[in-house]
Amino acid sequence: MSTTQSDRLRALLEPLVAAKGLDLEDVEMSKAGKRRMLRIIVDSDEGVELDACAELSREVSEKLDESDVMGEDEYVLEVSSPGADRPLTEHRHYVRAIGRLVKFQPAEGGELIARILDVDDEGMDLEVPGVKGRKATARRIAFTDIAKARVEIEFNRKDKKEEEA
Repeated sequence: MSTTQSDRLRALLEPLVAAKGLDLEDVEMSKAGKRRMLRIIVDSDEGVELDACAELSREVSEKLDESDVMGEDEYVLEVSSPGADRPLTEHRHYVRAIGRLVKFQPAEGGELIARILDVDDEGMDLEVPGVKGRKATARRIAFTDIAKARVEIEFNRKDKKEEEA
């Protein structure tokens, strides 16, 4: 997708997405056979419900039909949330991941798997799980020290609501 088209799409979509109380995380254009695929990724602090995606999809479709930003060729529109395994790249992503287990690739190399306990403007406080019966340890990591970060999927972790019950 050309930068100009990407900029025009973002300018068209951001007000619609913001009006729903959502963040526009990404706009992706790709080929799907003979057609193009326009994927719009949205999120919020509370997550995104399927109904919100469907409603936003209808509004985006109408807005795109009114404009010439997509040109005359056919395309498929998809509006979705980012998914559990998306990379954490923005401050708000880390805030939304508080309480979650995250795999970090520190800038100096290696790998760190830890649970995010708190996030501030400079970095975050982590709990590194203990190995083989050892206690968990606390650690601090600055955003500038992170090369990559991604939420780890936990299948056996209890939900906060379950833990409080």
